[in-house]
Amino acid sequence: MNKIAPLPKEPDLGFAPRGLYIGGRWEAAADGRTFSTLNPSTGRHLADVPLAGPADVDRAVQAAGKAFPGWRKTPIKERARALEALARRIREHRDQLGLMDAVDSGNSIKGMRGDMDWTADSLEYFAGLITEIKGETSAHGPNHLNFTRRQPYGVVAKINPFNHPFRFCAEKAAAPLAAGNCVVIKGSEQAPLSSLKLGELCEGLFPPGVVNIITGDGATGSVLVRHPDVPRIGFVGSVPTGRAIARDAADGLKRVSLELGGKNPIIIFPDADPKSAAAAAIKGMNMNRQGQSCSSTSRVFVHESLHRQVRDELVRLASELPVGLPWLEKSELGPIVSERQFNRVMGYIESGRQERAELLTGGGPPQDPELGGGFFVSPTVFDRVTPAMKIGREEIFGPVMSIMIWSDFDEMLARVNGLEYGLTAAIVTNDLARAMETADRIEAGYVWINSNGRYLGAPYGGWKQSGLGQEECFDELLSYTQIKNINLRW
Repeated sequence: MNKIAPLPKEPDLGFAPRGLYIGGRWEAAADGRTFSTLNPSTGRHLADVPLAGPADVDRAVQAAGKAFPGWRKTPIKERARALEALARRIREHRDQLGLMDAVDSGNSIKGMRGDMDWTADSLEYFAGLITEIKGETSAHGPNHLNFTRRQPYGVVAKINPFNHPFRFCAEKAAAPLAAGNCVVIKGSEQAPLSSLKLGELCEGLFPPGVVNIITGDGATGSVLVRHPDVPRIGFVGSVPTGRAIARDAADGLKRVSLELGGKNPIIIFPDADPKSAAAAAIKGMNMNRQGQSCSSTSRVFVHESLHRQVRDELVRLASELPVGLPWLEKSELGPIVSERQFNRVMGYIESGRQERAELLTGGGPPQDPELGGGFFVSPTVFDRVTPAMKIGREEIFGPVMSIMIWSDFDEMLARVNGLEYGLTAAIVTNDLARAMETADRIEAGYVWINSNGRYLGAPYGGWKQSGLGQEECFDELLSYTQIKNINLRW
């Protein structure tokens, strides 16, 4: 990209990487390799981060395995206290962590502070559920008792994406730790800094080796997944990477949880208020992460009777969203996380033009000279998109919305369900019966009706190619245990 001088001054993060966090110590990569993380708002170098190789992955797994016997025997109240203490530290460092993720990933600082609140709440939620890890009993005759116990797997690998850099590293470790497992966390390659900060926050709270944090690329993650001493894997990211992880795990018949991508619909019925519906569509796009969210409602199915009203309101709202440096309070949209992802998003926008979708607003970088060095894309809305177009069927992971007009209910549902994805969906209507019928027929794991947001304890997970397993709920905690049946006779 063309760099426009002078570039904006970057805030001081008050943090420098100390190495890989393995066995309670900070260590350089065995071969000394590092990689650079860039500020996507400016394209400038932020820090050099250790690139973990096979020897480092093995050290982290061995450290977790060594710590596991002690951690699994730790009284559950002590495990809960450790998670609660980590939640308190996260709240104490909320502003610094939010700033780190805003600068390193490009997401808005307001959204990243919200991530810290959610993370702390999640840790406390799973700390409170520890006592609910229970078995069942049954009697099969005199002097005979059959009962089950839930026991941890041992070493759990957690591999995370860039759109919630700190939140996913900490939040997704809560359930396995509560269940008595030890974890090896691989932070995002594109935004790795806050994952290493998590190591600092864990110091003194967990025995050495219970929490291990490594940074690296896709090869690092593949080595971790294929390690013979890792029986349980959790991954959040794209469908292609999820498939690759499932293949790597297949030979070891490992238990895998996958939270993958989505091409999510929001369905607007003819009785909806056009302004409220358009606002729901904008909110559902998660613009404070530039649409870089698996749950973003990027396909706007609007009934033909409301098409013009919803379209005009969408354009107004999208064009008024403030694009700017993500560490500024006034900014709603920051940059795309990397130049590679920026080029990918721009490629989809160009394909929309070539396939004759009607570009209503956006379509490229903003004109603000202060943003010229970064990977910014203005909120983009296409109209009259069809399922045959790339922008209508493939996950873009950028601030690009596609309006799709419908008139026939059954035909619309066939189009909604006609993709390999099935993560989320949203419905806007005042007709409760029609809303419930639609929700029942949509092939997705999480459905909103006249609402938006996520709630702790509500199962979150995808259907079809959008994932395996449920998270953010009691089922997630149980998924990090395995059942042992015991028959006792006396």
